[in-house]
Amino acid sequence: MSGEPENLVLQLLREMRGEMSSMRGDISGIEAKMATKGQIAELRAELKSDMHSLRADVASDLMTLEKKLSEQITGLRRSVIEYHSSMIGHGVLITELEERVRRLEQHLKLPPHDAH
Repeated sequence: MSGEPENLVLQLLREMRGEMSSMRGDISGIEAKMATKGQIAELRAELKSDMHSLRADVASDLMTLEKKLSEQITGLRRSVIEYHSSMIGHGVLITELEERVRRLEQHLKLPPHDAH
């Protein structure tokens, strides 16, 4: 009976040794794939530089867009003012014409247009 527990313990220890060896291999593989602190620092610096560059590009694009929109709005304002000015002129002419037609209707004693 005393022989069996020794063999069982030895067998378990050998199995554990094999499993530990396998785990060491796995850990070595993971360590080989892992980045070092230096590599992470380089990557971080590169990303930071890219972010600054991207921010500058976006800011430049926004300023260009704002300038273009401002120019378009200015052009639109000019067009509206010109249109409005010309329409006011036409409105004055139409009002004068209506007054003259009204006077003619009264002079000729014609019924108002609404009565037709």
